[in-house]
Amino acid sequence: MPSTHHTKVLIIGAGPAGYTAAIYAARANLQPLMVQGMQPGGQLMITTDVENYPGFADPIQGPWLMEQMQKQAEHVGTKMVFDLITDVDFSQRPFVCKGDSGDTYTADSVIIATGAQARWLGISSEEIYRGFGVSACATCDGFFFRGKEIAVIGGGNSAVEEALYLTNHASKVTVIHRRDSFRAERIMQDRLFRNPKIEVVWDSVVEEIVGEGDGSMGNPRGVTGVRVKNVKSGEERVIPVAGVFVAIGHVPATAVFQGKVETDSEGYIVTAPDSTATNVPGVFAAGDVKDKIYRQAVTAAGMGCMAALEAERWLAHHEGEPSPAGNW
Repeated sequence: MPSTHHTKVLIIGAGPAGYTAAIYAARANLQPLMVQGMQPGGQLMITTDVENYPGFADPIQGPWLMEQMQKQAEHVGTKMVFDLITDVDFSQRPFVCKGDSGDTYTADSVIIATGAQARWLGISSEEIYRGFGVSACATCDGFFFRGKEIAVIGGGNSAVEEALYLTNHASKVTVIHRRDSFRAERIMQDRLFRNPKIEVVWDSVVEEIVGEGDGSMGNPRGVTGVRVKNVKSGEERVIPVAGVFVAIGHVPATAVFQGKVETDSEGYIVTAPDSTATNVPGVFAAGDVKDKIYRQAVTAAGMGCMAALEAERWLAHHEGEPSPAGNW
């Protein structure tokens, strides 16, 4: 039987931003309720070694870090619900959100922390080697390819920026692009073409990521190359590389919020400067759902803290105030 749940703070999404928001909101005695979505933990659930999250001298596993954040949020009083929000009504307060389970969630304030996902190539071998040489984050994983040859897939600003960054670690970076010119800004292209470590393979698409090992003990899985096809000549060849970085964009998980809060042309939620406040009073957004620049676990966690603090202050200033529709 469907039921209705009410909370002062509803947190939608369960990654570093959502869990941090939950910890701060719970410690403020707001008794937050978190709807975790389809993939609690977000992108870190498919990340192996994490070396750049502060506080850990040795590498940690992404899923373990998310498990610890969830336990901490629960320990301080956050209620976790495994459900997926499929519809929202921000036109009245309390805000009303519908879950895939049939349950209804009403809230005095909402923190959106649904994150974003990397846009992948969509080939089966990519799935096999994701986390074992295939990555979508140069800042996260470039360190593991020191002195090795790697490939970057893409032709926009993200791809060029990733390629330039990776030259700090790799001995050679091969950029593979399906067209004969980049979409990236001219100044970025100039820097790329001047870098002696970078080679560009034009008019080519990745047909397969080549690797070895089955992941069993003593037979670790890893990338050994990429098989590319020239879209004009049809010629195929294998380029030997130890890592592949896919940089063809990200997709924010904002479909359910389109038309309900302001978003930009790419679907990212727009917030006020130096704030997590959206254009709807009482609704806040934190993490990759609004951040297309940094996309790091630590910056997402920081924004989760901001969102909880801002929600607490907003609630304190607006408690008992009637909504625009007079329903609060």
